[in-house]
Amino acid sequence: MNITPLVWGITLAVTVAFFVYEFYAHVRKPHEPTIAESARWSAFYIGLALLFGVGIGVVSGWTYGGEYFAGYLTEKALSIDNLFVFLIVMTGFAVPRAYQQKVLMIGIVIALILRGVFIAVGAALIANLSWIFYVFGAFLLVLAYRQARGGHDSNPANGAFMRLVRRTLPVTDEYHGDRLTVRKDGRRWVTPMLLTIVAIGFIDLVFAVDSIPAIYGLTSEAYIVFTANAFALMGLRQLFFLIGGLLERLVYLAQGLAVILAFIGVKLLLHALHVNELPFINGGRGVEWAPEIPIWFSLVFIGTTIAVAAVASLLKTRRDGRAASLPTPDPITEKEAS
Repeated sequence: MNITPLVWGITLAVTVAFFVYEFYAHVRKPHEPTIAESARWSAFYIGLALLFGVGIGVVSGWTYGGEYFAGYLTEKALSIDNLFVFLIVMTGFAVPRAYQQKVLMIGIVIALILRGVFIAVGAALIANLSWIFYVFGAFLLVLAYRQARGGHDSNPANGAFMRLVRRTLPVTDEYHGDRLTVRKDGRRWVTPMLLTIVAIGFIDLVFAVDSIPAIYGLTSEAYIVFTANAFALMGLRQLFFLIGGLLERLVYLAQGLAVILAFIGVKLLLHALHVNELPFINGGRGVEWAPEIPIWFSLVFIGTTIAVAAVASLLKTRRDGRAASLPTPDPITEKEAS
């Protein structure tokens, strides 16, 4: 793709404008969004992301369009996993529902900034170090293993990092609206609201490290990487309130993401072999038998995996719910009947 500085500038400006509008139109006044409001805006942002992908396909060719859609699906799935951790954090800090929008908005903006930094770093590494594909591939396989085992067993709100913050800063026991600090008895105190944002910022850093190698396994175009990430994060706030109850029912989401990350990890390793320049592997030449997985196959595989994980999760939670609602047999009654 030949992306001029002007196109980059317009893309960044429009992205910033969307988030500024989000803040002033929806977040500045604390309230809990209704289901209808969340559904409308979620549909708008998803539709906008799909329309942008069609535009890339028409203007730059469907190879790039396919890379965008595969990247968008992957980043959207990872973002939903990110939402699950946000839910755990806000539950741990007992954030009032009316103020959760502000926490989410700040968390999403931090995520976009951090991913932008890692996108630039990743692009520079790929352009200068072909062996970085080996590192990215191995990293994703390790990450896939961690995801398969379940990555949300502990509450980040009570982790070692947050315990250190609590020992370092004076923290109030209660919220003071959506304020981050408050003055009491002539002293400046930090509210739990600020602690929540610090925790989410720390989590964003971890997710940025995880997600960027994943999408670089699908495309080497920095513009596609950025726009797929930006559109995956747009509307994430509304999606949180729309599927908040559904998040806990996606019991196989971690396993589905593990399959996707492992697939991309293998794809990266095969690509690394194909463009190999390491002297101790095949004499520094590319390995001819290493296949390049086509983008259409990646797109189908990722979409199918997400669908299977979602359907399997809902079927399991429905089955478990029915089993829990069945009456428990009374041992005394059974004994009398016999």
